[in-house]
Amino acid sequence: MAGMSPLLRRGARKNPADSVVTLIGKPGCHLCDDAEAVIAEICGELGARWEKKDITEDEELHRKYWEQIPVILVDGDQHDFWRVNPDRLRKALGA
Repeated sequence: MAGMSPLLRRGARKNPADSVVTLIGKPGCHLCDDAEAVIAEICGELGARWEKKDITEDEELHRKYWEQIPVILVDGDQHDFWRVNPDRLRKALGA
């Protein structure tokens, strides 16, 4: 593998239990409720941790993400917004 192009090398598969999915949303948001259901299902299935943050309680999150909620982060990096694709989330978690 040493001589192989970095583009062709496969990294070690992630362990979903080592990841944290963060849902950034607000109360009363139906898209946030839909995203929460998908995240809870996928994380429960794979053993990944997840958390929910309310933009109405955090000025910086509100400023940064107001027009995109719900926003989904995987290990602190923005993964998706508005809708969660279950297959894409599984892949991001290493499944």
